[in-house]
Amino acid sequence: MIYADNAATTKISDRAFEQMLPFLREQYGNASGQYSLGTKAKHAIEQARKQVGAAIGAEPSEIIFTSGGSEANSWVLRNVAEIYRNEPLHIITSSIEHHSVLNSCRALEQIGVEITYLPVDSTGRVSIDVVKAAIKSNTKLVSIMLANNEIGTIQPITEIGQFLHEQGILFHTDAVQAVGHIPVDVRELRVDFLTASAHKFNGAKGTGVLYKRSSLELSPLVFGGKQERGLRAGTENVAGIVAASYALEESISEMDEIAKRLREMVNATINGVKERVPSVRVNGDTAHRLPGTVNLGFDRVSGESLMHLLDLKGVCVSTGSACASGNDEPSHVLLALGLNEQQAKSAIRISYGKYNTPDEVKTIVAAVCDAYGKIKANQ
Repeated sequence: MIYADNAATTKISDRAFEQMLPFLREQYGNASGQYSLGTKAKHAIEQARKQVGAAIGAEPSEIIFTSGGSEANSWVLRNVAEIYRNEPLHIITSSIEHHSVLNSCRALEQIGVEITYLPVDSTGRVSIDVVKAAIKSNTKLVSIMLANNEIGTIQPITEIGQFLHEQGILFHTDAVQAVGHIPVDVRELRVDFLTASAHKFNGAKGTGVLYKRSSLELSPLVFGGKQERGLRAGTENVAGIVAASYALEESISEMDEIAKRLREMVNATINGVKERVPSVRVNGDTAHRLPGTVNLGFDRVSGESLMHLLDLKGVCVSTGSACASGNDEPSHVLLALGLNEQQAKSAIRISYGKYNTPDEVKTIVAAVCDAYGKIKANQ
């Protein structure tokens, strides 16, 4: 089996797995306990907070651990709505955000929050001019993802962040696909909130990260004990937090080397498929793109059919976001690029990770082309 759906989730790294194991067995104490097992767990969490903060240019006190990126994204949006609940509120986001952002925004619309969904160009990029034009006197938050989960397009976050900082408008970026794969520094990006998820950078599932600039207000997500400084009550996932910190540290130490290899693999995939299927389309920005992600569109061929045939051949890819799996609706991301419904349903996403090899690319290219040929022959 060849796994090429790393944008959905990744295999936990050996180092992260080894570092988390003691906190599942020997050092299993509750981090709120006052005995040695508890204090060791508490120390591990605070050490992890330092490691994660250092990895993204933040102070340890600005890092809050969550259950994942979706929780963190929802928390930021609901928090701003709570803060400004007694006055007119306008929030800006993009039309290609992750469902955790889009569905949170739709829920906020039901309680009277005004939401603007910005368009993107044909490569999936948000223009700074479009952002500027959408600003209103009551705009309090802009939420634009750093890198898209379906097409890998990287947004001009630094440019947007600088403008919003000058305007005094809060800025959130969903960096779930970016952290651990491209350089991310919250100070350089000029963001007020940033979200990440450990299982996207070879950590364990069930652990997320919320960066909150130190001077900002944040309402508690869960009431109860004093965990996460009283903002998120409940016994901490110590093992997952430890694994996240070591996985991120490892990913950053290997980033340049792995990114170079993944870009070569993506280019080899595109070129290899194009040789046998000249009509194949690359969806998204080819210049500003995550190193290991490519979205390919095929002429009048179901992406879902391709995915299932590839699965039978032992190759795991997807048709888009894992959060939309089982949904027969065309990708909202691909529709936003200007593709029609048929084109949006004809795409597959291949996303390579640190454990993929150049030899696997040859197998994937052959499998994709053979599957495409089989479908076309039966039409």
